[in-house]
Amino acid sequence: MIAVPNYISPEEYLDIELQTPIRHEYRRGLVYAMAGGTDNHDRIAQNLLYLINSHLRNSPDCRFYSGNVKVNYQDEFYYYPDAFVTGDSRDRCDRYVKRYPKLIAEVLSPSTQTFDLGENFTDYQKIDSLEEYILISQETQQVECRRLTGKDTWETEVYEEGDRIVLKSLNLGFAIGELYLGMDP
Repeated sequence: MIAVPNYISPEEYLDIELQTPIRHEYRRGLVYAMAGGTDNHDRIAQNLLYLINSHLRNSPDCRFYSGNVKVNYQDEFYYYPDAFVTGDSRDRCDRYVKRYPKLIAEVLSPSTQTFDLGENFTDYQKIDSLEEYILISQETQQVECRRLTGKDTWETEVYEEGDRIVLKSLNLGFAIGELYLGMDP
């Protein structure tokens, strides 16, 4: 990730985001341009969103979002996860920013993998409503699910080819292969 090298306030960042078609993430005063993704990255994210939409379509409380809506924690960060779900009515007030996700999913890319596995997760853990953090590989059928199991205690479960993924925060299960439908070799 390459940052714009000078500090800007969260308010300045939000003003910039409303005026430009290029998406940027914000982390503690630095702004990072978002890298473009691959077709397989997009396909995996779309497949996940389809599965979530099919499951939540009649839910009066839960809403799911793609990588076009920001997740925020105080003035520390504004990120664009590949997919996330919120069930908190307070998240219906702002069309651009959500603050109470229960599930966040990232499709791993070579340029973001280290960040998604480390600092990104550390930041997301600050969000009290977060129950699950999902990391999806583009290279192999592998999904890492990090679940909050107690106060400040996270457990990791890894799913591989042939496994059935369970997203406990949504009470949703599906074959891992469904995430990888339509992938190009």
